Order: sequence, then C-alpha cells, then structure tokens
Amino acid sequence: MSEKTVIEINGVKLEVDMRYARRIEEMQIGQRVKVLKKEYGDSHKVLPGVIIGFEPFINLPTIVVAYVEAGWDKADVKFMHFNKASKDCELVAAADPDFELDRERIGKLFDRQVATKQREIEEIEERRKYFETNFKAYWQAIAPAPTSEQVG
Repeated sequence: MSEKTVIEINGVKLEVDMRYARRIEEMQIGQRVKVLKKEYGDSHKVLPGVIIGFEPFINLPTIVVAYVEAGWDKADVKFMHFNKASKDCELVAAADPDFELDRERIGKLFDRQVATKQREIEEIEERRKYFETNFKAYWQAIAPAPTSEQVG
C-alpha cells in the first residue's frame, strides 16, 4: 500500500507517491517536459527535458530534470533541480508534439565535440612523446667538469 502526500513545488501542488507526482496530469520518471529558463535580461528559452527523479525532501521536495541545450556548434545535457526555491525557471509537461528534438542533429553535435577532444588528446600525446624523446639529457648523469690537471 502506497502513501500519498500533497506537496507544493514553486506554486504547483503535487500529490507524490514515491515515483509519481500529480498535477492534474500525472508526471512520471522518464516523461518529456518543457523547461523555461531565463537567459539575459528578460529573455527566456524553452528547452526539451525529461524527468529523471523525485527527491521527497521534507522541507524542499524536488523534481530532478535532465534537459538539452543545443547551439549551432555544440550540445550539452544539463540538470535542473526544480523546487519552491527555484528561480528564473518553470517546468511543464510536454503533452503535445510541437516541441521536436532532432536526435540526429544532437548526435552529430556530440560526435563533433568528441572528435575535437580526441584531436586534443592526440596533440597532447605527441607533445609528451616529443618531450620523452628530446629531453632525455635532463635525466642522464652529468659528467663532472674536467679539472685543470685533466685538461693540461
């Protein structure tokens, strides 16, 4: 038998039952959501996200959301902890298909970032090899300087 509790998160009343939260519609782990994040000044951005957990803290119950920020050159997965203390953000269920997330494009952005980092690793490995090859003299024993008797 599950125990349900009514909580309020940032003005939204939820009925929590371990893995579910109710807000007219039922929100579950794995559900698509829309995250409204404040950017510069008064501008806001709507981002696609997924609920990944509920943290039933007594004083600050929290919904954990993973969301995607994708620009023209890179993609990133970020995390938001949504509760009554959250500022400059909102959360709603993504019930309609109006917010499309281009899986192929995001995948290509991640692939491009991986390729860039792999090139950086290769460059560092080349520098290390150069260092190991050309700086051997620093670890060889230094012969003592010849004395005046040995020179003359």
